Amino acid sequence: MANGWDNVIFRVGDGLVVRLPRREVAAGLLVNEVRWLPVLGPRLPLPVPAPVRVGRPGLGYPWSWSVVPFLPGEVASRNPPADLGDAAVTLGAFLGALHAPADPGAPANPYRGVPLAERRVAVAQNLRIVGDLVDHGAVMRVWEAAVAAPRWEKPSVWVHGDLHPANLLVHGGRISGVIDFGDVTSGDPATDLSVAWMLLPAEWHDAFRVAYQAACGYAVGEELWVRARGWALALSLAFLAHSADNPLIAEIGHQTIAAVLA
Repeated sequence: MANGWDNVIFRVGDGLVVRLPRREVAAGLLVNEVRWLPVLGPRLPLPVPAPVRVGRPGLGYPWSWSVVPFLPGEVASRNPPADLGDAAVTLGAFLGALHAPADPGAPANPYRGVPLAERRVAVAQNLRIVGDLVDHGAVMRVWEAAVAAPRWEKPSVWVHGDLHPANLLVHGGRISGVIDFGDVTSGDPATDLSVAWMLLPAEWHDAFRVAYQAACGYAVGEELWVRARGWALALSLAFLAHSADNPLIAEIGHQTIAAVLA
């Protein structure tokens, strides 16, 4: 079906999908999905691919792998939602439900959910790699404002960690599922809220925030929104810097950084 940076996906009959890590680092991420998606899935208002079987290394293949339900739809990066207002509310409600206080033992992730300042070195490196593709002065103004915003001081919440349009399914014109929870972790929800700049025009951000706040039960202050914009910037630079072999991710990077700097 598909190749990502971390996994290759195969259909098995009408109802199942096999998810095979392509590299060693991805094998550890799959373990997180196997452990936590069965816990998180029942709490969420959209389908997620909680594993129904786990395969073990064998026959020359070195890592564990998973069998998950087939979720109908195409990724939003290829098949955008027909009604962006509906998408804003659906996605806000999903993230509000996901961002509950994390369970003890939630996976650690040094790259997602962390204080935004910890991404400073990576942002600088990626900015050098992308070179003249972006306005460095505009990037740094947004970035410094985001880093200066107050940190997340509430208890750590569950974070998807890799929520971009290639990990959102659209079926019948509506967001129908969320996939690829390999980076699932706990920490600052701003990491996931960055998806607003990746998928939604600015005029739908308020609807997204209102739906999110209604579902999560805490106020979405401006400092959280500023950090989310910073995360959108950091992730878009990573997409642009490291997706020469993945045009889909490169396009998400271009669209996101344009939205962030608009």
